[in-house]
Amino acid sequence: MSNQAIKSIGVLTSGGDAQGMNAAIRAVVRSAIRLGAEVYAIYEGYQGMVSGGNYIRRMMWDSVGGILQQGGTIIGTARCAEFRTREGRRRAAKNLILNGIDALVIIGGDGSLTGANIIREEWPSLLSELVENGEISSSDAARYPRLSLVGLVGSIDNDMFGTDMTIGADSALHRITEAIDALGSTAASHQRTFVVEVMGRHCGYLALMSAIATGANWVFIPENPPESDNWEEELCETLLTGRGRGRRQSTVIVAEGACDRHGQPITSEYVRQVLEDRLKSEGEDIRTTILGHVQRGGAPSAFDRNLSTILGHAAVHSLFSEAQETEPQVIGIRENDVIRSPLMHCVEKTHSVAEMIEKQQYAEAMRLRGGSFADSVQILNTLMRASAHRNHADHKQLRIAVMHCGAPAPGMNTAVRAAVRLALDEGHTVLGVQNGFTGLIKGDVIEMDWMSVSGWVGRGGAELGTNRHVPEVDQLDAIAAGLDQYDVQALLLIGGWSGYEAAYRLLNHRDAYSAFNIPIICLPASINNNLPGSEYSIGADTALNDIVNYVDKIKQSAVAVRRCFVVEFMGRYCGYLAVMSGLATGAEHVYIHENGLTLKDLSRNIGDLIKRFELNERLGLIIRNEEVDRFYTTEFICSLFEKEGGDLFDVRQAVLGHVQQGGNPSPFDRIQATRMAARCIEYLQQTTDAASQPAVCIGLQSGRLMFTDLAEMPNLVDWQYQRPKSQWWLNRTAIAFEMSIRPSVD
Repeated sequence: MSNQAIKSIGVLTSGGDAQGMNAAIRAVVRSAIRLGAEVYAIYEGYQGMVSGGNYIRRMMWDSVGGILQQGGTIIGTARCAEFRTREGRRRAAKNLILNGIDALVIIGGDGSLTGANIIREEWPSLLSELVENGEISSSDAARYPRLSLVGLVGSIDNDMFGTDMTIGADSALHRITEAIDALGSTAASHQRTFVVEVMGRHCGYLALMSAIATGANWVFIPENPPESDNWEEELCETLLTGRGRGRRQSTVIVAEGACDRHGQPITSEYVRQVLEDRLKSEGEDIRTTILGHVQRGGAPSAFDRNLSTILGHAAVHSLFSEAQETEPQVIGIRENDVIRSPLMHCVEKTHSVAEMIEKQQYAEAMRLRGGSFADSVQILNTLMRASAHRNHADHKQLRIAVMHCGAPAPGMNTAVRAAVRLALDEGHTVLGVQNGFTGLIKGDVIEMDWMSVSGWVGRGGAELGTNRHVPEVDQLDAIAAGLDQYDVQALLLIGGWSGYEAAYRLLNHRDAYSAFNIPIICLPASINNNLPGSEYSIGADTALNDIVNYVDKIKQSAVAVRRCFVVEFMGRYCGYLAVMSGLATGAEHVYIHENGLTLKDLSRNIGDLIKRFELNERLGLIIRNEEVDRFYTTEFICSLFEKEGGDLFDVRQAVLGHVQQGGNPSPFDRIQATRMAARCIEYLQQTTDAASQPAVCIGLQSGRLMFTDLAEMPNLVDWQYQRPKSQWWLNRTAIAFEMSIRPSVD
């Protein structure tokens, strides 16, 4: 469909609200305005479409200002029985025609998207009936011959096909993880067991991933009921064994749709009753917490803000590029790329999982959820044990050293915990090297056991200790001696650029030192997200959320007094944090080293800023990467903007500093650290008998865990600026600009 064919776009949110919906609304409105289309918000979902009148309002650029950080949906959502009837849909069609709307962006779940497709299919006949009834003219009907449709999936359950992540799921995981973390301290104080119920009627994503992220001791999900009919006894035995090994608190997570193998519901109340009846005599104190709608509340995470913005932007562009015969599409994210999928195919596949659960065909339900879902269940089943398995005659047992090298990154402890327990469960010996390579030289090496990593899953920092020291050539003798002394047969190095550089140095000196001829794996952990072979590094998501929360507070301060803030972030020569935080916070300009910065850029930007404040803007936000330019410092930019802005606005600077390296890891970082560590242990087992021992780095590439040969580092990285030569996120800068700078000022 050409630009001229689109008359106006309507956007509505329907079904349960989800954090990030407002970011999607903002992206749809501003993308449509940039493409020259009128855009209308349909308030209160399909009820507003049926009611018409003031429920359908034209949106301007400023209508969606300042909503990125707001939870829920500013245009409301409501159930609408009338829309389920032919008469209700005819009224809805009339209201769309009266407002000149012939294209819709629907943000909601499978039911909302199905409803939109019904009115789209009925559109010609609905218009014919309206003409026959004299409610619209035949010329109106001819002017709007079809209704174009695109869907965005807003659902905290992450239960929809056509996208790897739905809008709101990551934020809901944040709420759940924060709640269970908070429960952990009170549970440990009283040696209690908490049974926590989370949402997920037909999908166990939230329960499963929150169990991984919080180190839960048992989880019930709809897709994978307990194998045994005697699961109650097994649950109690597991909790008692853990208590006997020194664990002071236990957590059982129950998805609201959980059931047993016979389809009988397993409720949080039933689980509590089982534990109380069977364990009270053992001194166990049981409590139940139903998180309920708190999972839908609060500000959206950085991930949800950016996902929603990118998908909303893509949805509008999809409408403008749509062919006449194209069926409606769902815009989603798959393998880190925006994709389009047939809407009704996605709905049907989504329903099929619920049908498999209803039919008690659980293996098929798990298959439909995808390989990573099944892998996560398997990993969790191991981590939930109170101790390691003992029979490992089927494979060689290794002595695996685990260590850090590089700056601290949230999620390092999570990765160590998973690696230690998964390796021990396979019969391997795990050695914890303290304080990086300097610790190895000094002999600061300890043997790890199952409980030595208890409580590490959500702990920030690096319990083993870390530093940026890369061994010099004259220290390699001592490194080799340390590896020989402890009979290290494999090395897992969890860290940042320094760790990769150190591993590459060991690889290049294998001819001189036989001790280096062991499997070596680097697991990426750096808030800078600047490591080769991976689109994401452990710690970057946590840092991004810390930044976004910080900037949200700065923006509140700035709005009150008509102020521009210049905010400086870490990242060294990699602009990932700056660009993605700019997208998530609505920054007007983002300065990164990759794009450079000139006086001409600054002059143009200050001119834009002056125009914005003259149009009664109350806030300016400039984001600067710490190494963008050694001359155009944060102080210089502030002075320049202060001078040129005159009395129109104030200018202040904010430098976040090392707060970006702190804090407990986000759910995303915990989950990815666990998955990466699990794959590393599996890889070490598979390659132990190889003639040439691998030296690799693991990473997420197109949404999949893959290994990259460290020998390829010279081809992959810019050594001078310590970043990959190819960085997938650079194309986000254009979207960030389009969303923040109104067309009249760009």
